[in-house]
Amino acid sequence: MKFISDFKEGETIVGHYFCKKKDTLKTRAGKNYFSLKLQDKTGVIEGKVWELNNDIQNFDEGDFIKIDGAILSYQNTLQANIRRVRKSLEGEFEPEDYMPATERDVNDLFADFTAFIGTIENAFIKQMLESIFVQNEQLAADFKKSSAAKTMHHCYMGGLLEHSLSVVQICDFLSTRYKHVNRDILIASAMLHDVGKIKELSAFPMNDYTDDGQLLGHIIIGVQLMSDEITKIDGFPDRLASMLKHCMLSHHGILEYGSPKVPQTIEAFILHCADDSDAKIKAFEDFIGTNEPNNGSWMGYHKMLQRNIRKTDVK
Repeated sequence: MKFISDFKEGETIVGHYFCKKKDTLKTRAGKNYFSLKLQDKTGVIEGKVWELNNDIQNFDEGDFIKIDGAILSYQNTLQANIRRVRKSLEGEFEPEDYMPATERDVNDLFADFTAFIGTIENAFIKQMLESIFVQNEQLAADFKKSSAAKTMHHCYMGGLLEHSLSVVQICDFLSTRYKHVNRDILIASAMLHDVGKIKELSAFPMNDYTDDGQLLGHIIIGVQLMSDEITKIDGFPDRLASMLKHCMLSHHGILEYGSPKVPQTIEAFILHCADDSDAKIKAFEDFIGTNEPNNGSWMGYHKMLQRNIRKTDVK
């Protein structure tokens, strides 16, 4: 199998890929064509089917398909120009080839992640975290295999856990650098900030927004999950609950990015900075690692980061 990460401009591709998205669009001349997003475990590529003839058999979004086409570059991005396509048959592909996953061991990641619970001094917070991540085995299993995003960063199985651990580690470091920080609140909210994504995004290979993801979003889902656990703990202080909820509600930083509130405590602001930094640095890392330089050491334009990115190659 030829993986998407190995595609080169000008080569012919014949193989099986997961059709993550299929849209029927029209050219300027009014002619129908298909715009596809094809996926395997190494990445996603756009595909275009310009000629809807007898070589293009019936298939739907969410199908595994066999394609015959050529790889070309459009606006410095590789794209598949597909001439033939049909649905893949049972036994023609291995499902695990289409499930992008973290390169790290998820059990090791989860052990490092849950070890932070033991560093919490507040008994109420510690009980809440143990109930969510240790005693709830189904949630733990979902948390280990979930993605952190649909497309922007850590968008692979185990990505949510990998991202959450990084955010906790950054927050742990920053908690020692500044005064007036309540470490227990910061670490707990860092561990929980994206937990709602286990219900916001569907499982792979689709990794798409669920109804609750579209209607509520992971921030509201996560706050509700934490609130439900808090109500089970006798005597959980109301002010402490509000401080934790505020961190989660404001972790996107600004209203335009989906936060119902902007950070108004030092813990909430540190969480936002840690979350934003890890997501964007990971986007840099992935862009450098999965693209070929198109002009010396320049990797091309990153749409989400809104800048051209250069690979550092100083010896």
